[in-house]
Amino acid sequence: QVQLVESGGGLVQAGDSLRLSCKASGRSVSSEGVTWYRQAPGEERVFVAVIGHLGTTLYGDSVKGRFTISRDNATNTVYLQMNNLKPENTAICYCILNKYWGQGTQVTVSS
Repeated sequence: QVQLVESGGGLVQAGDSLRLSCKASGRSVSSEGVTWYRQAPGEERVFVAVIGHLGTTLYGDSVKGRFTISRDNATNTVYLQMNNLKPENTAICYCILNKYWGQGTQVTVSS
């Protein structure tokens, strides 16, 4: 059984940083890509970043230069370091491995 558990969200001010974690069990995060998406209330889901099984990374245009995705194979965890957060980054952030989704973690950025 594959499970993904996100953590690290919270309420911060614009310009602050957060690091989200996505801890996987039942499947290795290095076996295939892990993707972060965000979804704000009433809005479409938006791609944030992905790290492929070879470690290559790709970012959404709005987060390039501010967010960094990485992984720790030893703990089977993928991280999303988010710097210089903006109010428009307020959303629930989800990590996805193959077809499996975590429960999400809320990120709220006040202006």
